[in-house]
Amino acid sequence: MVTRKHSPVHPSSHSIADAVAGTLGLSGERMSKVDRACLRMDSPHNLMMIVGVWIIKPGIPYAALAARLQQRMTKYPRFVQCVVEGAAGATWVQDAAFDIAHHLVLEKLPRTRKLDPQQALQQRLAELCLLPLDRQHPLWQFHLVEHYKGGSVLIVRIHHCIADGMALISVIQSLVDGGSPPPPGLERPHGIEEWLGQALLKPLTQFAVKTLEAAGEGVARSLHLLQDGSEEKGIAGSVDVAKTAYQVVSDLAALALMPDDSATGLKGQPGHHKRVSWCRPLPLVEVKAVGRALNCSINDVLLSCVAGAIGAYLRAEGESIEGKRIRAMVPVNLRPPEQVYTLGNQFGLAPLVLPIGLENPVERVYAVRQGMDELKSSMQPLLTFALLAVAGLLVKPAQDAMLSLFSRKTTAVMTNVPGPLTKLKLCGSTIEEALFWVPQSGSVGLGVSILSYGGGVQFGVLSDATLCPDPQKIIDQFEPEFAKLSLLTLMLPWGRDPG
Repeated sequence: MVTRKHSPVHPSSHSIADAVAGTLGLSGERMSKVDRACLRMDSPHNLMMIVGVWIIKPGIPYAALAARLQQRMTKYPRFVQCVVEGAAGATWVQDAAFDIAHHLVLEKLPRTRKLDPQQALQQRLAELCLLPLDRQHPLWQFHLVEHYKGGSVLIVRIHHCIADGMALISVIQSLVDGGSPPPPGLERPHGIEEWLGQALLKPLTQFAVKTLEAAGEGVARSLHLLQDGSEEKGIAGSVDVAKTAYQVVSDLAALALMPDDSATGLKGQPGHHKRVSWCRPLPLVEVKAVGRALNCSINDVLLSCVAGAIGAYLRAEGESIEGKRIRAMVPVNLRPPEQVYTLGNQFGLAPLVLPIGLENPVERVYAVRQGMDELKSSMQPLLTFALLAVAGLLVKPAQDAMLSLFSRKTTAVMTNVPGPLTKLKLCGSTIEEALFWVPQSGSVGLGVSILSYGGGVQFGVLSDATLCPDPQKIIDQFEPEFAKLSLLTLMLPWGRDPG
């Protein structure tokens, strides 16, 4: 039985939203279109939560962690604000009854003969992935698990409407030892969509806007691409502008006409249960060595291993995958460096093709490299961000219908984040392992996490139990796939690029 320590009940906390709703528009800050789209993406089989797990040794006391959260997390306005929805949109409103005890829950894992400690932790994490956050409070909660393999575990759950993964990195950095709260006078940008318009203003110009409007007026409007008429006359005919406009329209067409993913057992209607697994870290130095030998990036090597592991899993399940490819949506950061401490969502999505049907590891890694090279010159992340902004303006049924188009074309959501090379400390203890997953949406039932941390690279899989009841079978393929690629690399001729 899992035990939890909850905050005391505050009668006023349940009436805050109703009280503010009566004056909606007069108090609080209006939520951006993209943040609102994320808020409304929750479904019974996929909650829009970023979920993470830290394994910490030695264990840390509840009181020390609560004090750290109170001191540093509350410096970010979003972590002390509730969300109030109305007909005209959603608003961030201060939680007058904020209590850190509601946001830090103390737990103990059950001890059974059937489950070892890691399996018990994975089972609890899977349960929490489908436990909705309480909308009467700020939409985040940490769970401190005591007495785990001589240490503690911290499970993190944060709703995606608060921030994207890149923004949350700055939050985490301020939480660990040696970190600090955000600088005084922290302000949100005037609007994410306004920033996007400024970022695209110079390269696109009016010529590109007109071309984009021909393909989709709503998308162009969402970008807020406005330009002074005198300026456009001087550069509207430039070759660079024409190339950029062509790229925009080509990428927009590629998104719209992208065929549905190959049919596999990982595609289908999700159920109402999750499963979680992860592997032990691979040495980062070995991954780098393979990348250098093949003239590929670390990302190319790791993503190739993901494709190989999924392909090996499907073959073991009796599926024919010859010639098949699936897509993984990869979040792409659109946040300018000077806005590292601002929350909210400033990301796009890039559809990465995973060649699961290629059994030769070297052939597969170069296929991945080619796909990554194509994405680097693509404007699809910007366009998907614009589509999220449009979705935030629509009524929810229309938003669901629009975003379901991407679900049909995607099998997985995947993150690949380079973390610090040295291990971090929290309240004097060492964070030995760290993993996190961004949410799946629509009917996507597979999440893959790749995180390099403390000299190792760790893979984690979060799956829908109906579509993939035992993700450990995928996890078990990662290390053998890397071993095959490493062995073949050693056998290649030296002194030339094998690609």
